[in-house]
This record gives sequence, structure tokens and C-alpha cells, in this order.
Amino acid sequence: MTMDLIATRADAISASTLLRSTKAVRTRAQGLLARARAGGSAYFTVVDAALAPTAQLVAEVTRKNYPSLDIPYHSRWRHFEAGGVNRTDQMTEELGKVSVAKRARAQIDLAIVSVLLDAGAGPDWSYTDPRTGQKLSRSEGLGVASFNAFTKGLFSSKPTQPCQADALGLQALTSRQLGDAFQVGVENPLVGLEGRAALLRRLGEVIAAQPDVFGGAGGLCRPGRLFDYLVPTNAEEPTVAAHDILGALLSTLSPIWPAQNAIKTDDGGEIALGDCWRHSAVPGEGASAGWMPFHKLSQWLTYSLLEPLEWADVTVTGRDALTGLPEYRNGGLLLDGGVLVLKNPALATQAQTAGDECIVEWRALTVALLDELAPLVRAELGLTAAQMPLACVLEGGTWAAGRVLAQRLRGGTPPMNITSDGTVF
Repeated sequence: MTMDLIATRADAISASTLLRSTKAVRTRAQGLLARARAGGSAYFTVVDAALAPTAQLVAEVTRKNYPSLDIPYHSRWRHFEAGGVNRTDQMTEELGKVSVAKRARAQIDLAIVSVLLDAGAGPDWSYTDPRTGQKLSRSEGLGVASFNAFTKGLFSSKPTQPCQADALGLQALTSRQLGDAFQVGVENPLVGLEGRAALLRRLGEVIAAQPDVFGGAGGLCRPGRLFDYLVPTNAEEPTVAAHDILGALLSTLSPIWPAQNAIKTDDGGEIALGDCWRHSAVPGEGASAGWMPFHKLSQWLTYSLLEPLEWADVTVTGRDALTGLPEYRNGGLLLDGGVLVLKNPALATQAQTAGDECIVEWRALTVALLDELAPLVRAELGLTAAQMPLACVLEGGTWAAGRVLAQRLRGGTPPMNITSDGTVF
């Protein structure tokens, strides 16, 4: 399929459904890994001998971070704990005595908004928490900044109800307001500020257009209403599958992502695909051919919704249906650990975008190799897959080890020079 081929609407719908599954993410990523191992990649060599020492490093970092090996999920809630502060409990206190469902809605409001703001901040940005005086950067700084902005009502249209995000509040958000909340200035630049604000405005527009999913009493649409959409009413033992959470996010929020990632249809329309990119070596049926799906932020968001749902006594099943997250910490672990070697070292410093084939392939190889690394890490730690699901391998884990190597080798900067709009990296 060429880039400009127009599909029938039926074929486009079928393709988008397939591309929104983690089965497609894994299958296509594994195909690119097999091709790279066979020497077919134009960009990477795979060094299998480096997998074992990389797993040993991940296990070492995991033991340091979690000596008891009681490892939580890799989720946004870890960043709200930056500096040893339990901000989750702070928010519960601010909410006061509310029902389990109301608390879950507020937590999901926060998680969705905060995750959408969680692309790479850049090396020159930091945030000083006015509550504690702590200076934080990168993901921790973004997490705490978004937490404080949320609890102060930046994303709410109701001054009397600050701890919520709603369609009206999100649609009214300006880059300047977000920049002020994140302490952005000439001396403190944040990568992709405009893109982040635009993403939240689109979130407001999208949820407003779906009151059947996100609406509630009084017609106020909120991201947190996803709780009511996912959890069966009056269920004695409510249960939801992790992939169903991801599916709901992808089917309802796909229009917020960059419009260039879409399948054009023969009726003049298009179907947005989100974090799904072209690669010439990816096969597929019909309109799905040539597309490599990732849905990194949506999967990161799914991981970040597991705890609010479990705190509301909802059982989440099938957690390992989700994939590893293809971003620059996990991908950097593989490059810096020597599992992946660039055939042209100059590519590491050349400016590239998320859509460039080298970056698409790097991310795909990251997904496939994380699945191979996980059992090696568990073996090092003496844990089973049930004791240490992939979400905990990432937290323990691969993400933290990627940061350790980046700090050791480059002072913390990513291993690839990616021009970001704040919605992928």
C-alpha cells in the first residue's frame, strides 16, 4: 500500500480495528526484529549476547529501587510520589468524603491529563514544587507540575470543584496558562509546550463530542467518566480486562492525535490512527499494510489507570496483554546496553522525527526486545511472571536502568536526537 492510496471505508475501519490491538503491535514488532537479526535492517544490528548483561543491570537497578522486590506498576502514580511525598493521599484529603466512584473519576481525570502532558520535557526544564521546595525535572517534574495544576483547578470549569478536568475547562486552556503552571520561561524552556496545550484542548473537544461515554449529571463531560463506561453498574465483583481499557481509550480518544497518521477513505474522510507510523518493511492486510502501531501514550495511560480501578475494588485481568513502552528510556537501555547498535553512528546525532523510518524501527525493536528481556530479568530476581508482570519489569526496571545508562554516558540526554511535538516523545 502506498502512502496516497485511498481505502474503502469498510477496509479502513477493519484496518484501524486491527491496528488498535496489542497483538498487531507485538506481531509487527517481532517481524521487524526477526528481519534485523537476519541482517535486513538498514539501521540496526541486534547483538543477542548483550541481552544477558542488560538483564543483569535491570535486575541490579530493581533491587536497589525496591529491595523487598515489592514492585508497583510502572505508571504515572510513581511520579506523583517524587521526593518521597504521598500526593495521592493529599488529593484524597482534598476531595474529602466522597464515594468510591467519585474518587475514581477524579483520579482518572488526573491520570489522563497528566499522562497526555508526559512527553519528554527536554534537558533545560525543571519545576520547583511550591509545596515542598523540591526542584524536579523530566518525568517527575512534569508529574508534580501537572498534579499541582490539577488540584488548583487549571483543567476545571468549576472554581468550586478544582479537582477535576472537564470539557469546558480543557477547551479553554491556553499555552500561556499551561506554561505559567509549569513555570516555563526563557531560562526554563519546556519542549513542545504548544503541542501539549493543543493536545489537551483536543481532549476537551473529543470528550464533549461523546456524551454517551464521558457525560454525566448536568451534562458535564469529564475524562473520569471512563470509569462508569468501563465498570459494569451494580456488579458484585467488577472486573475489566487491561486490553479493554486500552481499546476504550483508543476508540474514544483517537481523534486527539496528530491528523497525519490516518487512513484516507473513498468518501472523502479519514480514520485517525494515532501513534501508528509507516515502515516499508511492515506487511499487513488491506489498508493496514505498511503501518507499525505503538500507542505508547495510550498504553502508558492504561498502565496508569490500573491503580485507580483497583483502588475502587475493580479487578483488572490480562495485564500482560499490554506491551512494553517504546520511548527513549526503554529504547535507550537497548542502545546504551549494546543490544542494538546503529549501523550508521551519525544517526544518533542527526535530528529525526517520530515518523522517520529509523525511529519507527527503533521503537518496534524496543517493544519486541522488552518481551525477551522480561523473563531474563525475572530469572535474575527469582520471580515468576505472576509475581512480576511486565508493568513491574518496566518500573523496576527497564525504564530506570535506561535512565541510569543515559546519565552515565550522556548526562541524562536521550540516545537519539528526536524533534518532538510533545505527543510521542
